[in-house]
Amino acid sequence: MLRLTELKLALDHPPEALRAAILKRLELAESDLLGFSIFKRSYDARKKHALLLVYAVDVEVKNEAGLLKKFRSDRHVAPTPDMAYHFVGHAPENLAERPIVVGFGPCGIFAALVLAQMGFRPIVLERGKAVRERTQDTWGLWRKKVLNPESNVQFGEGGAGTFSDGKLYSQIKDPKHLGRKVLVEFVKAGAPEEILYVSKPHIGTFRLVGMVETMRHEIEALGGEIRFQQRVTDLLIEDGPNGKNIRGVILASGEMLASNHVILALGHSARDTFEMLHARGVTMEAKPFSIGFRIEHPQSLIDKARLGPNAGNPLLGAADYKLVHHAKNGRSVYSFCMCPGGTVVAATSESGRVVTNGMSQYSRNERNANAGIVVGITPEDYPGGPLAGIELQRKLESRAFELGGGGYEAPGQLVGDFLAGRPSTRLGVVEPSYKPGVHLTDLASALPDYAIEAIREALPAFDQQIKGFAMKDAVLTGVETRTSSPLRITRGDDFQSLNVKGLYPAGEGAGYAGGILSAGVDGIKVAEAAARNMLGLESAESGAQSGPGCGY
Repeated sequence: MLRLTELKLALDHPPEALRAAILKRLELAESDLLGFSIFKRSYDARKKHALLLVYAVDVEVKNEAGLLKKFRSDRHVAPTPDMAYHFVGHAPENLAERPIVVGFGPCGIFAALVLAQMGFRPIVLERGKAVRERTQDTWGLWRKKVLNPESNVQFGEGGAGTFSDGKLYSQIKDPKHLGRKVLVEFVKAGAPEEILYVSKPHIGTFRLVGMVETMRHEIEALGGEIRFQQRVTDLLIEDGPNGKNIRGVILASGEMLASNHVILALGHSARDTFEMLHARGVTMEAKPFSIGFRIEHPQSLIDKARLGPNAGNPLLGAADYKLVHHAKNGRSVYSFCMCPGGTVVAATSESGRVVTNGMSQYSRNERNANAGIVVGITPEDYPGGPLAGIELQRKLESRAFELGGGGYEAPGQLVGDFLAGRPSTRLGVVEPSYKPGVHLTDLASALPDYAIEAIREALPAFDQQIKGFAMKDAVLTGVETRTSSPLRITRGDDFQSLNVKGLYPAGEGAGYAGGILSAGVDGIKVAEAAARNMLGLESAESGAQSGPGCGY
């Protein structure tokens, strides 16, 4: 097949117009076009009064070789790449060892799924509960101000991605099309087929719950085992002639599980596990992350600013945005994990601390738009070793708890008051969505001075791009601290820990992914590396790091 890209049509084009455009673009007779499918659909909104849909299509034609020759100088006509997933091998029936996967978020799910599909019968250890029990515990915080430190937005089946916008796009390099494998498996598990071709696919929390359960059942049907409420408290490490080797894990119950291949898909909030790994001498390093607030506007304001007269078109859905500002003090401020038509949620996993995040359902039909407005920071801002970033996070989250008045209410402030440097005393037209509630105050002491200064400069600058962004009644809610892991558990080109062989740091918690899609892709890569090692094959991938979280 041929892939034809940059095919532009009017937003309201009739269905038959796409076929006609393909025929015209390739100068084909009707009988020469045997079929086509949409690979990607996006939109160009630079001219709001003449918004265009942009297609990439895979076409089947009679004379493919002739067309390729005819359009050999056209970069928008090329052979369709092979995007099918190819397993690196399959476990022999007599293979006694079973790999262990620690964590059952997006990375752990795909690591376990691919290992199970290759016949390795993985054992998955998840410290939290199954997804539906976990959902009840999460609502316990949101509705009753009762936190379960082992079952919440961060811990439990599905990981932090379950309570998010369910974004399924990323900017990672993906030459093997592993992202396609992730999307195909999601569709098999119940996601809408449109995620395979829309430019910014998302699922939403309610759909993710059922999908996660379906994927768990497939892993189990293939011989895998998922064990909930099983927290890993230590590693079994053996000193060998060529260095340290993993030999298994120890659970909080005292049970020991033996394995020479352990995948760490921890998520970015497993702070006690990070501390244990550091104490055991596993190589890790501090890495940059970001801190800031959540901001809420009426979704209608964002729709109008971004889509103009096309606001509300069901084909376009709720509008999003992506903003960056480089402040005079040298800090970069950017929008993070933007959730159209969503809510701000309580995302702490530790008592006496407040953390915010964003979430939306598939419909994205809630009243407010929200996003993190965050400032990039580096280890120079929190010196002290690999765990110093965690200590900074805890300090800021504890301060947010105090400013919120206790009881897990979040401190909030209207944008107009924040820019003027005065406390907020009453809400305006924007009603904050955060539960258990927002306590109005002055956020100036919620973040370091350099971050407050940078955000105060950035908001009016963002207003130049999205009219109304700095509206006085928009609401800031604090704090957003878990944008990505504050450390990296460093690994080599073989995806193994630099100093403990058989230990495979993976996903967002280890500093190698950011968001559902990239975490799933990294889970596949690490599963392949572990399988190759168990089968005596050489690794053919690099363990290079990925970018920040929430699909960006």
